[in-house]
Amino acid sequence: MNPPPPPPGLHNADFMARRAAALPRGVGQAHPLFATEALNAEVWDVEGRRFIDFVAGIAVVNTGHSHPRVVAAAQAQLTHFSHTCFQVVAYDGYLRLAERLNALAPGSAPKKTMLVSTGAEAVENAVKIARAFTGRPGVIAFNGAFHGRTLLALGLTGKVDPYKLGVGPFPGEIYHAPYPCALHGISVDDAIHGVELLFKNDIEARRVAAFIVEPVQGEGGYYPAPVEFLQRLRALADKHGILLIADEIQSGIGRCGKMFAVEHSDVVPDLITLAKGLGGGFPVAAVVGRAEVMDALAPGGLGSTYAGAPMACAAALAVLDVIEEERLCERAIAVGEHMQRRLRELASRHSSIGDVRGLGAMVAVEFFHDGDPARPAPEIAKAVIADALKRGLLLLSCGSYGNVLRLMVPLTIEQAVLDEGLDILAAAINELA
Repeated sequence: MNPPPPPPGLHNADFMARRAAALPRGVGQAHPLFATEALNAEVWDVEGRRFIDFVAGIAVVNTGHSHPRVVAAAQAQLTHFSHTCFQVVAYDGYLRLAERLNALAPGSAPKKTMLVSTGAEAVENAVKIARAFTGRPGVIAFNGAFHGRTLLALGLTGKVDPYKLGVGPFPGEIYHAPYPCALHGISVDDAIHGVELLFKNDIEARRVAAFIVEPVQGEGGYYPAPVEFLQRLRALADKHGILLIADEIQSGIGRCGKMFAVEHSDVVPDLITLAKGLGGGFPVAAVVGRAEVMDALAPGGLGSTYAGAPMACAAALAVLDVIEEERLCERAIAVGEHMQRRLRELASRHSSIGDVRGLGAMVAVEFFHDGDPARPAPEIAKAVIADALKRGLLLLSCGSYGNVLRLMVPLTIEQAVLDEGLDILAAAINELA
């Protein structure tokens, strides 16, 4: 795409100065850029510069920026109406999206779906539903987890800096167990033992409503959960009458090579939270779960003014069509394998690359000093991101120490653009790592 040139005299620095004056400093920004155009895996800023996007709005535009099917669906809905509030006057788009997600969700039990606007909202409602169904208060999450920035979701989040600094206390009856990561010496046995220690020392199992787990940790470092861990967690949940919530907000909607990442483990969760990639850039999120669980609250117990907004539902239905018709789950596997192959070639030449990993197109590079996992190197990750930006590539970090590059390209990225971006990343790493 060759977008029209921006109006003369526009500069990112001017916008950044206005931003500093108008916004609170707590609203972060990874790159000092302001966008004017975006198409598939490319973004143009106010100065007319082109960037290859390996961030995808934090795994939101899995179907690429401005996919024509998604844009057309939203535009068509806008010609009819933009809002009624579904709880006041309902509409077919919400219903069709719920039916579609019910059919896609793993497991043979009947499903039901509620729609909301954000991932944090989905998490909050999933916990509310779990507590209502079980009559229990406790929730067990995992170290390194990220579940959102609202207060309950923040309590579930397993990382303090920057999210939890100075904003406690957090809601009660939330507990954290170790998340398995062989790279950092935490085995599946260690993680399960950590849960059992919580039962012994902190909260009895019969008072736990739910486990909430990311099948691939997002902000925590892009660590895929071992299949054995998810299977043993499911067994532990079944043993004690605990619900299993799979937080698929970042890992779902084709990102990991299946519609839901948890499908790689053959584990069937009781509830699934979705957002990000579901709307293709429009704000929509969902809780999908077993019908009997979802029906735990009385009428009026669930809902939100903007939940399942008409244009977002139309966009989400188009996203699901595109994923199916363009075979983007298969494409995610191919893209992920290609990225990992290129990155492992780099790792063979740089001791600072301690690990390359991923599930589908959710790929990570972790930096250490001299390859030692006990010595994380966030300064290398930060320098690579800055150098890549100068060369025209957008990247983002994650992990408890900020030493992980997370690569989440649009699944629709053209092969030539993917390789161009990987060439830029290689040049940045060769320069700095």
